[in-house]
Amino acid sequence: MATLQEMVLAAASLHSSKVAVTFDRGTAEGSPVLLYYSELVALGNELTLLLRKQCVQNTSAIALYCQPDVNLPTCILGILQVPAAYVPLDPDSPGLLSAYVLERCAVRYCVLQSDMLAVWPDHNLTLVLIQRSSPLALAQDGVTAQQDEQSVQLFAPAAVAESAHQGALAYVLHTSGTTGLPKTVRVPHKCIVPNIQHLRSLFQMTPDDVVFLASPLTFDPSVVEIFLALSSGARLLIVPTVIKKMPNRLAHVLFNKHNTTVLQVTPTLLGRFGRRVLQEQVLSASSSLRVLALGGEPCPSPGLLRSWRQQGNCTQIYNIYGITEVSCWACCYHFSESLLHSTDLTEASVPLGSPLMDTTVGVRDEEGRVVTQGEGQVFIGGMDRVCLLDDEVTVAPGTMRSTGDWVRVRDTQLYYLGRRDRLVKRHGQRLHLDTLQQVRSGLSLGNVAQEDIFTSAQASKAVLHRLSQILSRHSVPDAVVLVPSLPLSPHGKVSMEELMNIYQRQRAGSESNDALGDMETLRERLQSMWREILGQPEDAAIQEDSNFLFSGGDSLQALRYCDEITTALGVSSSGLLEVILDRPFADVLHHVATVMRTLPSEHSRMAPPVPKKRPADPLCSSQLKRQLTGTFSTAAAQRPQGLVVCSRTEHNLSQTVEINELSAKTVPAHLREAGGLRLKVKWESDTGRCVDASPVLLVQKGADGPSGSPRATVFIGSHSNRMQALDLTTGRLLWERVLGDRIESSSAITRCGRLVVVGCYDGMVYFLCVDSGETQWVFETGDTVKSCPSVDLLTGLVMVGSHDGHIYALDPQARQCVWKHSCGSGALFSSPCLHTLRRHLYVATLGGNILCLNPDTGTVLWTYSRKTPFFSSPSCSSGHIVIGSVDGNICCLSHTGEMRWQYETKGPVFSSPCTTPDRRRVVCGSHDGCVYCLDCSDGSLAWSYQSPSRVYSSPCVFEGSSWGMEGTLVALASTDGTLCVLDGQDGTLRASLSLPGELFSSPVAWERSLVVGCRNDFVYCVEPTEEREQLIPQMTCV
Repeated sequence: MATLQEMVLAAASLHSSKVAVTFDRGTAEGSPVLLYYSELVALGNELTLLLRKQCVQNTSAIALYCQPDVNLPTCILGILQVPAAYVPLDPDSPGLLSAYVLERCAVRYCVLQSDMLAVWPDHNLTLVLIQRSSPLALAQDGVTAQQDEQSVQLFAPAAVAESAHQGALAYVLHTSGTTGLPKTVRVPHKCIVPNIQHLRSLFQMTPDDVVFLASPLTFDPSVVEIFLALSSGARLLIVPTVIKKMPNRLAHVLFNKHNTTVLQVTPTLLGRFGRRVLQEQVLSASSSLRVLALGGEPCPSPGLLRSWRQQGNCTQIYNIYGITEVSCWACCYHFSESLLHSTDLTEASVPLGSPLMDTTVGVRDEEGRVVTQGEGQVFIGGMDRVCLLDDEVTVAPGTMRSTGDWVRVRDTQLYYLGRRDRLVKRHGQRLHLDTLQQVRSGLSLGNVAQEDIFTSAQASKAVLHRLSQILSRHSVPDAVVLVPSLPLSPHGKVSMEELMNIYQRQRAGSESNDALGDMETLRERLQSMWREILGQPEDAAIQEDSNFLFSGGDSLQALRYCDEITTALGVSSSGLLEVILDRPFADVLHHVATVMRTLPSEHSRMAPPVPKKRPADPLCSSQLKRQLTGTFSTAAAQRPQGLVVCSRTEHNLSQTVEINELSAKTVPAHLREAGGLRLKVKWESDTGRCVDASPVLLVQKGADGPSGSPRATVFIGSHSNRMQALDLTTGRLLWERVLGDRIESSSAITRCGRLVVVGCYDGMVYFLCVDSGETQWVFETGDTVKSCPSVDLLTGLVMVGSHDGHIYALDPQARQCVWKHSCGSGALFSSPCLHTLRRHLYVATLGGNILCLNPDTGTVLWTYSRKTPFFSSPSCSSGHIVIGSVDGNICCLSHTGEMRWQYETKGPVFSSPCTTPDRRRVVCGSHDGCVYCLDCSDGSLAWSYQSPSRVYSSPCVFEGSSWGMEGTLVALASTDGTLCVLDGQDGTLRASLSLPGELFSSPVAWERSLVVGCRNDFVYCVEPTEEREQLIPQMTCV
């Protein structure tokens, strides 16, 4: 029997001049990227040549880590020709799951897109890099593999056939867990090829067909979609994952731009188009779609399918059924026109169909006896259709796998009832929940978007009444919860877990579902829920043209957002989800406002504000101003001799947690910069959840004796509630405390150097022993504490702000609050800044005020008001105060509160300014992605640097001598995970490194090290290196 790659090569030899793959980004700009069959074969050969050179003999499997793009089929073909099985990894899946799959498959090599190296989970693998959405470029040891005639001849069909016995496996997947605990499935060519051949015949495939790649690579129907197209000389259409979540745009790409003819999807994914799009485009009378194959879930009822079709539609519809353990499909049923027009809603009336080529399907009861009439469980197998599960080395031919699916056998046909774990007893009688779901789907109020707007109570009552007319009494549900659309798993199936979450949320919110009031209040509420669901900071700007998916959301989060709005309003609008998925925020606001105008008057009151559980602000605003030179010049304003504290606004740093050899070898070649500098990760520490706080370092000189080297400790908190103390030199975890809630605040060190102070979401300020983490004192404020404390080195008082609107002066020695002051409207998010000599304490609020207080008494000396919030923390020196504003300005005030100058950026400023050591310049980031270096005297621009993404965090200015450079350097972090080091004099980029997560934490420098927190749950210590070799990363697992 032929292999998958042989079928492709045979088709390519007949259709070399035809387009094999089209990649459409789904945007108005740019043309689709095309790949011809001749190019597919040539580039596949090129990759195979490189893999054969690098991989040891008898390599049985090679991992594939990439997003959908034009080179995806080339990568698969190149791996299969080695010959080896490809092991697709989901970039969006947890790293532990990928690690499990790699370990189970003993994978040692991986092909991945070069721009995904930054998010690559650490595994002990050799990586081969490719470029995205362009002619395939292969990199190994910095050299591009060259194609020649020998390589083309080497992998001709005959050559592949000679070595086919070495590559019996085609691919390796893991199950989704639908049929039990996730298991690894190794699929031989002889198991999947009959599927392709039989379906190609049933669907009457031709070279003129266009097949859409609807499934992710980790879902085995993707194999059918890819090779159904490429073995027929047809065209495979690929779009980015985000476009698949935007129904209107996806329909336009599929049917208006590319005339898709073959579509294989789950029923839930198809239903996401909505009835209007289904009737007018997907299943219209003039639709290009010849074949619609529905699988992976129970098939919709004929009545529902009929409602999706426009009169005159000629699309052939198939119900396909199978399990990953016997990849891929086992049965296929072709819908007749008479069945599609059936009005029978009393039972599941769609058969599973006839077995496909080389497939055996049987039904057994609970005792294992064959069932020819009645109910039982489906078993699937065949002489050659046998896959290897988990640790299986060999399996007897003809092995039958249990599916966990129960069916009713009637007149030799199998009718799906439901999963075994969805079979329950109610009122003493058996009830198949999946059967109930199929009946429900036939009702007019199904899961397809409708144009009408209805109240939840009215619609629920209507559905219950209709179900009571067609179901037996024990099958009628107690309650009906309406959702605009069903939530999807990554494989396009219904997410039962998320459905349960929706039910629980609606129950919890049923007692407080008052509606929203005026338009501005409605806007703020929708923005608050948007940030909450996407895990964005409270200050994140949501523009009128912001798109939910392009802001980092996915379909499940979109559904949750829709559900949150529905719960708050007490109504359902089935068109809302589509607006969220495909339209900007302004349209979401308009849609909700339109819904509100249709509600009865009792919904006109303003609902209570939603608690903001996860603002996770990137800045953590820790402008801890205890510079040991300049600002503090009196002998009294000092720490004990030998103590140095470094926060994000100071110059210097050291090291932190123990790493896993993720050294310079992991830095891709394109990140090397001029000036002889490269960055490497020295160590990393897992905190358990996102790290938005900035690190604080305590350097104790002579801690190990008069002649001993300085001992440096990193203190940092996380949204996991953990506070960690890490040895900067070795990365060793010295101690860890779990506090009462999330930690977003950066910490501070008391004047004596014996206590670390940190605020917490539980409203507490914790004073912990620096050596052991033991709690010495806890002070309670009235709300969340995100403000970084500031320490008065003259009095020893600790100044900290709270979301309760107060600034507190705490005495850690006496364990008492010396004074507190209400700062008026607006919480205190930013950190207070203390000018010790002037005895001025500067505090900025979200209400748009800057207050100057006497730090000894809390008396207000002056107030400056601006109508926009301050998330940035003030920075002060001998002659001025500098702060960033949400209105996009970097402002400079005198010490008497008068505006000296302001510099306008092109975006909100959440970053806190950092002053250079000579106090002549100030450096600050902006939401526009730029970092600005300004002259302190007049605000004139010295230089600016355009970073790859927005800059939330604060730059760190430090001396370059430890890095072998003259003058100062500036370290900055952008939200896309890029850490950059710039020349402080002119802003020239000296080095950069991409970390695998967003960066909202501010870097801190000490000598040759940079420490920064990351939203992938880790804290990183980075240092410069001058190494120039080893372009292919050799990664070692922790």
